[in-house]
Amino acid sequence: MKRFSFLLFLTTLTLSVSSFAKVTLPQIFTDNMVLQRDKAVKVWGWADAGENVSVSFNGQTVKVKTDKSGHWIVSLKPMAFGGPFEMKIAGKANNVSLKNVLIGDVWICSGQSNMEWTIKNTNNSAKEVAEANYPNIRFFTVEKAVSYKPKEDVTGQWLVCSPQTLADFSAVAYFFGRKLNKDLNVPIGLISTSWGGTNIQTWISWDVMSKDEAYKDITPEAFEKMASQQHEKQAQYKAALLNEKGVAEKWFDSNYKASDWKTVELPKAWEQTSIGNTDGIIWFKKDFQATADMIAKNATLSLGPIDDEDVTYVNGKQIGREVEWNKDRRYEVPAGTLVAGTNTITIKVIDNQGGGGLHGKPEQLFVDIDGKTISLAGEWKYKESVTTSQYGVKFIGPNEFPSQLYNAMVAPLISYSIKGAIWYQGEANTYQAYRYRTLLPTLINDWRKHWNDSFAFYWVQLANFMEPSATPVDSDWAELREAQDMTLSVPNTGQAVIIDIGEAFDIHPRNKQDVGYRLALAALKNSYNKNIVYSGPRYQSMKVEGNKIILSFSEKGSGLKTKDKYGYVRGFAIAGADKKFVWAKASIEGDNIVVYSDKVANPVAVRYAWGNNPDDANLYNNEDLPAAPFRTDQWKGVTEGR
Repeated sequence: MKRFSFLLFLTTLTLSVSSFAKVTLPQIFTDNMVLQRDKAVKVWGWADAGENVSVSFNGQTVKVKTDKSGHWIVSLKPMAFGGPFEMKIAGKANNVSLKNVLIGDVWICSGQSNMEWTIKNTNNSAKEVAEANYPNIRFFTVEKAVSYKPKEDVTGQWLVCSPQTLADFSAVAYFFGRKLNKDLNVPIGLISTSWGGTNIQTWISWDVMSKDEAYKDITPEAFEKMASQQHEKQAQYKAALLNEKGVAEKWFDSNYKASDWKTVELPKAWEQTSIGNTDGIIWFKKDFQATADMIAKNATLSLGPIDDEDVTYVNGKQIGREVEWNKDRRYEVPAGTLVAGTNTITIKVIDNQGGGGLHGKPEQLFVDIDGKTISLAGEWKYKESVTTSQYGVKFIGPNEFPSQLYNAMVAPLISYSIKGAIWYQGEANTYQAYRYRTLLPTLINDWRKHWNDSFAFYWVQLANFMEPSATPVDSDWAELREAQDMTLSVPNTGQAVIIDIGEAFDIHPRNKQDVGYRLALAALKNSYNKNIVYSGPRYQSMKVEGNKIILSFSEKGSGLKTKDKYGYVRGFAIAGADKKFVWAKASIEGDNIVVYSDKVANPVAVRYAWGNNPDDANLYNNEDLPAAPFRTDQWKGVTEGR
């Protein structure tokens, strides 16, 4: 027994020594890295408690003793750009050598899917990759991770930009960095830390978010405990999805009797109905009548957008399927599908996360038979097949509790000196766009506080997206853009406007070249003091003259212009005191824009490019930079109070 205890002691001692004896570094320190020029450079890691560690780099050697937890950190004096160099870290049991290290400018590149979007999925990707021989551009992709507490390390490695390494890196970050590298001839380091579909709250530290009223009654510890209990429920839910009973029992069949189905008014996102906040698979049915003379003719079924996916049947025959949540459904119903009398539409709706169901407008829900329109808006039947509420499942992802991505994908980086940050995010916050007025400045100030550096921060304003509106309307997306624009009041910030490069039915514009280019213009002007025009026209002031409103602008560059061969300026709407906007006529007169409509005798407000997808907005300066969307009024928007 004594011998066993002694062996156990030796084993434990050996494990303890092997865990701490070697000097180790966070993964942000690897071969090929870029260190920030002209600022103190911190290098840190772990070793045995009380161990002496030395760091040698570019003519400097700094020594330090680890603290009682084995952590050590040194600070190198600011250095000019250059390289390549070798960094050597020495401890009592081992030495670490990091080769091909450059000194230049380091940029954090963060946000959701449009920042994460890779080179291989952009316009002209094959050509871009083939020509990517830029050895002085280095990049690091932070592997996705979540955590309820700040972590000490990330997973990833620095790579040299080349045709062999670039394809899977962030396109926006690369095009931004490429422009800087070409214009400045300085090494550029790009750290991509992004996660598609994430809201801004998950990127802000708990130091700040814990003070938010929405989270006052829960702690990270309590949420983590709840999340751990979800694993078994999620497994059961996923198994049920694979054996979905609606298909097995042929709920789409023309002979199926939906006698026990409940009713719901459509179109409306099901979270706004008695169905409630749930995800999964729900089936919907609606009957309509057709006469004998109709059934031999082709018909069109219009359902509007369906979130997320649908499989649609008429009288038991599948006529359409779509997976894009924002795309309008228009399915052709072949001649011979309809019958005289009662016809049944059956829709299997699959909602993976967030809002679900038929969420368009009533006028989008109809059957058209040879020019005769039958409205389908109103009462439908529905039945839940497999839903998260049935299984008690709560989606546990980075959006479900704040600060998770800050903890796992930002906090481990905050001692790494940087030049600044670029940010492409906001799509996941459009529903609460008004709150973004404070959330974006909060994130900027939060990161600056933790880095202890008022570094430059530039973001991408949301692109145009979704189906264009036929008339001027309120818009979540317009209000989010406004919130982003208002954040320019925070010092040392800038914005890239891309209202002209979006795609109506794809939330991910493939033209990432112009996004990176316009971000780089902001950086070149504000961070590098280049004498360039970096912004399109920005609304400055207005005055009313009769039935016209005259607008003045800053950032005009060498002059205003419109991209219209006839010289028309489009995208403007005008309203009187009744707050009812109509499309307006507009013209360039010198440095001003004159806006009017014969329908508004006494105008008080103008809006430009205000909508989800103002695809006709065409005001630019002569440097080909688009005017930022704006409104002159301060009337309450649709997201205030959400």
